[in-house]
This record gives sequence, structure tokens and C-alpha cells, in this order.
Amino acid sequence: MKIGTRDFGKLKDWLAKAGAGASIGSFSEVANFGEIIVLCSKGSVASEVLTLSGIDSLNGKTIIDTTNPISEIPPQNGVLNFFTSYNESLMEKLQKQAPKANFVKCFSSVGSGLMVNPQLKGGKPSMFICGNDDSSKKQIREILDTFGWDTEDMGKVEAARAIEPLCILWCIPGFLSQSWTHAFKLLK
Repeated sequence: MKIGTRDFGKLKDWLAKAGAGASIGSFSEVANFGEIIVLCSKGSVASEVLTLSGIDSLNGKTIIDTTNPISEIPPQNGVLNFFTSYNESLMEKLQKQAPKANFVKCFSSVGSGLMVNPQLKGGKPSMFICGNDDSSKKQIREILDTFGWDTEDMGKVEAARAIEPLCILWCIPGFLSQSWTHAFKLLK
């Protein structure tokens, strides 16, 4: 595993604890290193991270897009503001910026503490994904199976318009009652 950063000093403690297989590098070094790349930057700088990674270095690679277009405007009564409109998601913008990369929206509607092996009273939660490349979505489905999630494939990149706002809904209980241990489940 290699983590990309602009500030190597910030990851010094993490690197010391991470073990022999972990390393840090620039965004372009990580893009060249990884077969599957996790984009987990602040949404407002995600485009810049892609640029610093080198767009051509991302060609053909699976990119797990965890980002959300959260605005700098503070939440209102627990409700986040987005800097995108209903008619275009952040993922769509990123896919246009790196058209030969295989983006898969994933992990954008849950906190980091629940991403791996979520243990919830209501059972196994659903992770909603979308993306244009079926083989990349298959890779992510396998990861999600290992991590303890039911995967719900919502289709192509446009479905991120519906998936990204789940972040808003997920955050409301956290802001209003400090409850951050929940996830969504698609009942059939």
C-alpha cells in the first residue's frame, strides 16, 4: 500500500505504525504504483489531486471514489451543503477530467470507522456503487464482500447524482445527536 500526500511529515507517525508493506509518496508516484487507487481527498481538491497524479497515469486503473462535493458553507440544522447541482455529481466531473480512468463511487455514504467489517444491530449494510466499467465494479464488489458489505450496483456514472447525497442524509444524525454508527440497507 502506498499513500499519496503533499506533506510527507503529516504521515510520519502513520508510516511508523503501518508495517513493512506500507509507504508514502507523491500523488504521481501513487498513481504509477497502484492498480486500484482510492481517492479519499476533500471533494473541493479532488480535481487537483487527479491533476497532480498525472491524468495519463490513471488510464485503465480502477479508482474508488469516496469523495463528496461538500461545500465550505457550514451545515444548516445538520444538513450539509454541496457545491454541485442535482444534475451533475462530483464523480461525473472527475470522470470527464480523467476519461480513461475507471471510477467507481464507493464509501461516500459512511464514515471511515464503518468501512471495514461494520458491526450493526440491523445486520449487513448496503454499499451503493456506480461506474461505467463493469470489470472495475466487479473488483470493488469483491473488496466489499471481504469488508462485510452487501453491494448494490446502481449503474453508470450518472447514478452518483443519487449516491453522493446519501452523505447528507448519513451526516444528519451525527450533527444533531452525535450518532455516527449507522449505515443504509436496501430492503427487497
